[in-house]
Parts: sequence; C-alpha cells; structure tokens
Amino acid sequence: MSAATSGASIIGWSHSPFGRLEAPDTTTLMGSVLPGALEHAGVAAGDVDGIFVGVYNNGFSLQDFQAGLVSIAVPGLVGIPATRLENACATGSAALYAALDFVESGRGRLAVVVGAEKMTGVPTARASELMLSGCYVREEGGEEAGFAGVFATLASAYAERYGDPSRAMAQIAAKNHRNGVDNPYAHMRRDFGFDFCNSPSEKNPFVAPPLRRTDCSMISDGAAALVVASADLARSAPQRVGFRSRAQANDVMALSRRDPLEFAGVRRAWGQALEQAGLTTLDLDLVETHDCFTIAELLQYEAFGLAERGQGHRVLEEGLAGPHGKLPVNRSGGLKAKGHPLGATGVSMHAIAAMQLTGTAGDMQLPRAELAGVFNMGGVAVANYASVLEAW
Repeated sequence: MSAATSGASIIGWSHSPFGRLEAPDTTTLMGSVLPGALEHAGVAAGDVDGIFVGVYNNGFSLQDFQAGLVSIAVPGLVGIPATRLENACATGSAALYAALDFVESGRGRLAVVVGAEKMTGVPTARASELMLSGCYVREEGGEEAGFAGVFATLASAYAERYGDPSRAMAQIAAKNHRNGVDNPYAHMRRDFGFDFCNSPSEKNPFVAPPLRRTDCSMISDGAAALVVASADLARSAPQRVGFRSRAQANDVMALSRRDPLEFAGVRRAWGQALEQAGLTTLDLDLVETHDCFTIAELLQYEAFGLAERGQGHRVLEEGLAGPHGKLPVNRSGGLKAKGHPLGATGVSMHAIAAMQLTGTAGDMQLPRAELAGVFNMGGVAVANYASVLEAW
C-alpha cells in the first residue's frame, strides 16, 4: 500500500474567484467556499471532526480570532473544534498540514481546511506595510517598496553574481499570464506577451528596480477550501487525491544571516519530499509553485534541481516549464496571474493540483497529470512546504 493510499487524502474542494471582490470580510469569503467543499466531498457539516483555518490578517481587518468566525460563516459547523494557523504566505499550507497531521494521528477521520484573505479593504500602501511584517522587520522593515523591495534586492544580487535575470523574469511573467487566461478563478486573465513584460513602460513601470509591475503578484481577495479524510473514508469518496509525500523545512528569517539566493530551505523541503516519494523533479507531470515575484520562481527552478545555480533561464529557453513542456509550471497562472490572497494561497495551490490529477481542471487541464508537485513558501523562503500529490 502506497503512502498516498494509506494516509489522509483530499476528497473535496471549492475555490472562489481571486481578485478585488465585493465580499466584505473573511467570514463571507469562508462562507462562500465551505459548503461547496463539503458538497463536493459528499459529506455533511456534522461529519466533520476538526476545522483548520488559514488567515494571515495582521491588520487587514480589525476582526481577528478567525477560527471563531467559521461557525458564523457556516452555522452547521458550530461545536466542531476549530484552530487558526498562520505562517506568512504559507499560511494555507500550514493549515492543510495541521489537518493532515490531525487525521493521520487518529484524532479525527474528517477535517476541513479553509484559507481566506481580504486584502483590498485597506489602501495599497497600508497593504504593502502589513505584508512587510512577513520579513525580519528589524533589518528589512524599512524597505519603502515593501516586499517588492525585498525581492528586488534578490534580483539585483542575482544580476551581480550571475548576470541580469530581467529577461528570464519577463519570460516567467508572460508564461504565467498566458496560463492565467485559462483559469476561471484568476485575478488577471490577460495575456500580456513577452515584449510587454520585458519592457518598462507607463503601463508596466518599475515597482522596485529591477522588478516591474509584471514581476509582482497582485493584492487579492479570495478563499479556497479542502476536505481531508482518513484512508478508510476516502475509499468511498467521489474523488480522492493522496499525498505521496510532504515535507516542511525552515530557514533563518534574517537575510543577513544566510545566502538569500541559495533558497536552502526550498531545496531542503523539495528534496525531502522527492526522496520520500522516490522521485526526481522530472518524474512529476506538473508543478504549482510560489511565484510571489518572478525572481522567486526563477530561484525555485534552481532549488528544485532543474538547472544549476545561475542557469535558471535555461528552463525557460528550453521550454521545459511551458504548458506544453515536459514539466508545466504554474499552469494555473500561479500567484502572478491567479492572485495571492495570503491565507488562501497554499490551499488554492493544492486544490488546483487536485483538479489536474482528477481531470477536472477545465481549460487548464493538462493531457497527462498523474503526479503533481506543490511548493508554497512563507516570507523569503523561510517557511517552505513541498507536497507530491497523486489521485488513487
């Protein structure tokens, strides 16, 4: 019996659109996806043993205690233990992994995971300030351009060490925006093309040189939910996606105390997940990865072993990561086009992968999707989550 069929599995999911939504708060956003996920799994609210909530918040809303909001969003869930997780941009994966641990430990047989964020209810400058709390504020909190400025320092360091990555970053942006056209949940469903992404302009200005607007993920609202079940329950589910493996690895938060281009935590989490699964990266059929900024996806190619350090551009030039390549990366459009509501992101990535593996991804569907890799990170590769999924 494989790990995917013996451990906890995802048996249902639901996904809201991402973007500037009319939903006023996370309560409404959670309520928009939880009933659909339960229905998709073929279970009732009363069957749930535990609820795991991923919301970053940290000032996006004065209302906190997010786990306490679930039974307001869905009254049928009142009385069920609910816990809120937070791990910066990897908040959603933190909630999912806690749910998996809960089920696999035998504490419960059925868990619900919901990730949500309402980010557009505050001015853009305030949103940027709130997100910057995900870095080491003592050293990096003065960055005027927010997290874009932090990642711009990585792009500049990469240019100094290996050569200017701007063209490769534009190729990533163009690829992900083209992929996003096919994603009905995406914040931005527009194909900008390489030339637009590669050329600073009035419509694509520098946000934090060398990062242009098209190199940065958007401020988005949204929610996604998953239902996680024990192996015995999953066998009778209408669909089931198991975890061949999963791993988490952390790195030092302060960039001054590590080589920020190494993405050592990424390499460690990804390598552990692949080793557990008995696979190499190129054995996967697709990857959904954390392209909060295009330089992050470029560095992840190298951390995943797809290219030597400083050679990530070859992954793009050889067409490996394109929708028709050997290893399509971010067929959903990634965070770049889909959007990045912080608490929902990790849940969304696993839901999109599950759609691919069950042949239900619609216009995003790849012709071959048996093994999917998911990588979600918090901060500048500080909290790193890597999953290998397969349907069974």
